[in-house]
This record gives sequence, structure tokens and C-alpha cells, in this order.
Amino acid sequence: MRITLVWGVLAATALLCIPAAHAQQPGASASLDYDYFKTKVQPIFLTKRPGHARCIACHGSGTPLRLQPLAQGATTWSEEESRKNFDVIRRVAQPGNLKSRLLTHPLEEQAGGDFYHNGGKHFASQSDPEWQVLKAFVMGKTL
Repeated sequence: MRITLVWGVLAATALLCIPAAHAQQPGASASLDYDYFKTKVQPIFLTKRPGHARCIACHGSGTPLRLQPLAQGATTWSEEESRKNFDVIRRVAQPGNLKSRLLTHPLEEQAGGDFYHNGGKHFASQSDPEWQVLKAFVMGKTL
């Protein structure tokens, strides 16, 4: 009985230590689709927006979330580089979780984003078409 109680307390403690940002929303069974990422999400990192640098300008070097730098003269990534980028983005895109940093970090705070992003808030609203692509990716959309 004492062993069962100790294991129960340990299990409950372990569950309390799981960060909420990494938990899926109830009923979510999404997974991240590489082809959708490569075709729809990756181009967003290269898009120039008025008043902002392209994501790759900072996230190609010097930030904890580091995408593969573009080769000289390249306009997109190779297959190998895309796979590496997918692995990096999986750290901030928890499947089925609308609080994933991929969604909240570049989104204006009043639209549901987090407090600060060094590169500025690229999306003023959740209805922004590029933000919708990111959301679809996190929620498990496939091609």
C-alpha cells in the first residue's frame, strides 16, 4: 500500500511538472507534416514584409531558433536543409497546440501573441493569411 501511494504521488508530481505550452489541446491528435512545412511554411521565412526584416535575416544566425542559412544566390533551401529546418521548427510548433511559440511569438500581443519578439511582430491579427498557414501547420494540415 505504501509503495502504491508513493508511486501515485510521484506520477501526480510528474504530471504537474509538464509545461502547459507543450501540452496538446483536448482532443488534438495532430502531427506536423513535412511536405506542408516545406511547401507552405518555409516560404514564409523568406518573405519580406513592410517594416520588418525577413525571418531568415535573423534566424539564419545569431538566434537560438536557427534556420539553415541560404547558400549564396539561393532563393530556397535544399532538401537536406529543409529537413534540418523542419527539425528546428518542431521545437516551437507543438502539434495541435495553438499556444505554440511558432504562432504566438511573431503575433501582436493584442491578437493573442506573446510579449516580445526581437524581430518585431510580423502578424497584426490571427486572420493574416501567413499566420493562418502557420496555424494550419501546427494543427496538422497536410497537402
